[in-house]
Amino acid sequence: MKSGEVVIARLWQADDGMKLGPAILLCRLAPFGDWLVCGVSSQVRHHVPDFDELIGPDADDFVKSGLRQPSLIRLGFLGTVTKAQVGGDLGEISPARLQRLRQNLSRLLQRAEGE
Repeated sequence: MKSGEVVIARLWQADDGMKLGPAILLCRLAPFGDWLVCGVSSQVRHHVPDFDELIGPDADDFVKSGLRQPSLIRLGFLGTVTKAQVGGDLGEISPARLQRLRQNLSRLLQRAEGE
């Protein structure tokens, strides 16, 4: 497993239920090696500009991602998973897209310091 992979994992939903679906491995967390992930949704209407990432057939990394339809990589839908909680991998996103996701998340966390 490596950052940028698109995997199948169970993530908590807003309604307190768990759902199996695609997620992006953002980074490995010390000291136990869990993964920070963000969920991927087909509900592209929930896109938050300058934060989330849309990925569709016109994107260079869409085919390699393993996603089957236009999707929304939702940075507001974060979770942590262990290696055992990952049900398999679909593909991977481009290094450039992974970097944008990390930068967007970092900007949000830095802005939140004064709250």
